[in-house]
Amino acid sequence: MKNNNETLIGKVRSVTGSTLAIELDENIRSTLPIIDGILYRVGQIGSFIRIPFGYVDLFGVITQAGSDAIPEKLIEQEEIKGSRWIKVTLIGERIGNKFERGVLQFPIADDEVHIVTKDDLELIYGGLDKLKSISVGQVSASENLQARIDIDRFINRHCAILGSTGSGKSNTVSVILEAIATRKDKDNNDIKSTRILLIDPHGEYGEILKEYSQIFKVNADTGKAEKELLIPYWALPFQEFIKSFPGKLSEKQEEYVREEVLQRKIKSSKYLTVIPSETAITADSPIPFSINQLWFDLDDFERQTFRERGQPETKTLNTSELGNPNTLKSNKYTPAGNGGASPFMNNSAQGILGFLTLMRNRLLDQRFKFLYELEDLKPDLEGKITRDLDTLIESWIGTEKPITILDLSSVPSEIMGSVSGSLLSTIYEFLYWGQNNDVGGRQTPILFVLEEAHNYLKSGENSIASRTVQKIAKEGRKYGAGLLLVTQRPSELDDTVLSQCGSVIALRMTNSNDRGHIKSAVEDSLSDLVDLLPSLRTGEGLIMGECVKLPMRTKFSKAKDSKSTDPLVSEQWKKDLPDSTNYKKVLESWRNNKFF
Repeated sequence: MKNNNETLIGKVRSVTGSTLAIELDENIRSTLPIIDGILYRVGQIGSFIRIPFGYVDLFGVITQAGSDAIPEKLIEQEEIKGSRWIKVTLIGERIGNKFERGVLQFPIADDEVHIVTKDDLELIYGGLDKLKSISVGQVSASENLQARIDIDRFINRHCAILGSTGSGKSNTVSVILEAIATRKDKDNNDIKSTRILLIDPHGEYGEILKEYSQIFKVNADTGKAEKELLIPYWALPFQEFIKSFPGKLSEKQEEYVREEVLQRKIKSSKYLTVIPSETAITADSPIPFSINQLWFDLDDFERQTFRERGQPETKTLNTSELGNPNTLKSNKYTPAGNGGASPFMNNSAQGILGFLTLMRNRLLDQRFKFLYELEDLKPDLEGKITRDLDTLIESWIGTEKPITILDLSSVPSEIMGSVSGSLLSTIYEFLYWGQNNDVGGRQTPILFVLEEAHNYLKSGENSIASRTVQKIAKEGRKYGAGLLLVTQRPSELDDTVLSQCGSVIALRMTNSNDRGHIKSAVEDSLSDLVDLLPSLRTGEGLIMGECVKLPMRTKFSKAKDSKSTDPLVSEQWKKDLPDSTNYKKVLESWRNNKFF
């Protein structure tokens, strides 16, 4: 038991709700006391204090120090001049050896205030069950004390990792995912059903997490055990399917195409192993259909001309130049006559030939083959398919590796938001409809990790990505879906999603606007701690919220095989000039849309 005189630092002078004004004792010999050989810093912002209160110890966090901490009504009093003050927010209490967030009783004026020692911190932070928590680094206030977070609350209540470029976000994400992936059960066996889906827009995690992950990537390198990323166009909601093509359609034209898609899905559903009810099928249903045949039929209808007005049976089709849906070649018709002469135009045409030309160009663009070519997931012209969506989703979230990385670095930027949102929507819908099955999220939960989330979760944007992530944030707990948002620009992130994150890991953040958004995302009593962010070291962060008992300033561990993605300019510029033949190789890679 510590001698209370050793740890005494002051007394409570004012209590306003959970906020305390504390006057430091003038007899403190130093603001750097040494207790049991350990040096402590009195009055450090973000550090803790303890208030003995009968059989209970109350704990608070220091949020202000100096003259700003003096209660306004005492500022003019002569006797406080020269005294030292701190402002504290109460955050929890300890009864016996059990610590809990929140307080049932409050201190009164003249109650003693003590510094929190290493033993106190071990009791508070060391109380988490090791089988239900992970270690992510060391508590900054005591480097021998592991920083642990509650994995259930971390995933179920969602979390955001926020920090400026170069603050250590990628390392923090890697450390957390690595810690989850390497968890053991009570018999020291691997946890078999861990499911983490990481959407990686820059391809930066494949190397760091390669030991624990299966990587899906456009233009995959099979030599690195990567698998080709395929996203079936026929599994996209109709609006996202249309958005995958350039060009615009009027509302009437869009409904016309929607009806055509619906009829093809109804027809091709008859070839499925289990035929769905026709009344349940919509244009959004994940049912395969031939996009080549859709284009060909729509294009053919627009081009038709008739020898006799309004008589489709008198079509002027040139049988020597028949089109081909497989090669996206149009049928040839005799051009319509001038001045009302035969042949006559198809008056039922919808005027979408320009859109169909752009659609054809997109279908032939090899950058989009992951969406339209699809290997064995592509239906034939009748809509028959050899491999269905269940096998694709199983390869994503049913792998033996605990982490699946969907590397979107080769996805064209113009459809990045739509593609990432559609991926999330497809998997979340699967989890929703599988909630009573062991492959659903309720029995086998999943963590969605969204790197660079601000790129496709713009504030105020009504995109499929925003809608899907909002749905996961609001409803995910019920269906076993957790969310981990990672961004350097919280001010650009959708406020609704950020407010749903029960935990926040805030790394160094210098932009005041971004810090303001972080303040709005944490509980009011801890908002002053956000002012610490500009002074944090690289790789250091504040963990606040549901996943920890107390806000925890943490020095995160280094991930295995971690290396900066930034080139070391001072070293790289020392090298000789590159071989001139390498310019030709780069041009070849560019033209082939593939790294050699």
